[in-house]
Amino acid sequence: MNPPPEPLPDRVVILGLLATLMLCFALVFWSVRLAPGPENRPLQWRELPAAPSNRPLI
Repeated sequence: MNPPPEPLPDRVVILGLLATLMLCFALVFWSVRLAPGPENRPLQWRELPAAPSNRPLI
């Protein structure tokens, strides 16, 4: 029977957690601030221009 594997050193675990947090922060920052997209996007559906309709209202 093989002996159990050695646990990771604390330094490796802390560096892995920091790297994961930095990656998550970078992805959120990119998606919110740096993602290319149309300028002046409406924030809510009520700010969208109304679609023209040929239907009578009543």
